[in-house]
Amino acid sequence: MPPRARSHALSPASRGARGGLARRRENRAPGPRGREGLRPLAAAAARREEGPVKARPRVLALVGAVAALTALAVWSCFVVVDVTEYGLVLRFGRVVRVVREPGLYLKRPYPLESVVRLDRRLLIFSPVTAEFLSDNKKNLVIHSLVTWRISDPERFLATTADRPTAERRISDLVLTKIGSVVGSHPSTALVSVDGHPSQFDEVMGRIVAEARGHAIAQYGIDLVDIRLRQLSLPEQNRANVFERMRAERGKIATQYRSEGEREFKKVVAEADREKTRILAEAYREAERTKGEGDARAMRIYAEAFGKNPQLYKFRRTLQAYEKILGGNTTIFLPADAEVFRLLGDAGKSKKGKSP
Repeated sequence: MPPRARSHALSPASRGARGGLARRRENRAPGPRGREGLRPLAAAAARREEGPVKARPRVLALVGAVAALTALAVWSCFVVVDVTEYGLVLRFGRVVRVVREPGLYLKRPYPLESVVRLDRRLLIFSPVTAEFLSDNKKNLVIHSLVTWRISDPERFLATTADRPTAERRISDLVLTKIGSVVGSHPSTALVSVDGHPSQFDEVMGRIVAEARGHAIAQYGIDLVDIRLRQLSLPEQNRANVFERMRAERGKIATQYRSEGEREFKKVVAEADREKTRILAEAYREAERTKGEGDARAMRIYAEAFGKNPQLYKFRRTLQAYEKILGGNTTIFLPADAEVFRLLGDAGKSKKGKSP
């Protein structure tokens, strides 16, 4: 039997063994075309080995995100309420609890429940300046000051929600009440004129009472106090008012000056009258003293005359001539004048006495 025929006569097992041997030989010594066929297989094996390495950071990032979300959810379950605020716990926008005391509280995590904080302190603001008409038709410009706080947090949140909105509504309410109350009183009720007492406290008390009741019922706001910072007149009326005030003050000043002049004349008249009285009393006392002195002098003269008439007569004559001859007076007397006779008698008496 020829060789080709013998090969066709091999059993299937022999043919399989020989095929496997041939494939192993091809793997051991691949040709150029065999190498190109193995490259896709090697690339696929490399990709299978790199897949787990690249997926590892993604897994770590996912785990970290889950942990962060879990921590955030746990943290959102705690609520810290300060002493200066209210805490309102909302569940899907509806208030389920109002926290009024400070401290640490628990709630459901966000977004199941959230917290809104409202200031519980006294708050102050100034409404817009407005002009009002009093009962006696006087325009008044009023600058007010309002002190308020939240008394009902749930109602406040439902009606105003925040401070700017609340202050706008309070401003409208306060200005409305001021206008209604001031319009029912004269301007003198707010300002003391001519010494008359004003009704300022009564007017302000009525404004506060009416505004407070409405604010609590409508907005959950307690209006603690309302004050007037300034009460003035409109700009267009100030010049006329000031001119009228100057005229009134000028009239009062003129009245004071006339009263002062009248009082001055009265004081001067009383002083002159007192002066006249004092001078009259002094003159009377002087005349009395002078009369007493003259009487005493006359008595002394009389006693002297009784003792020595010639000497008294001579003395009186000399006194008379002293009064007459005072100064540069020149008098012509006859030779037989009394003075010459007395002088002559005096000379004779001196000669008779000389030895």
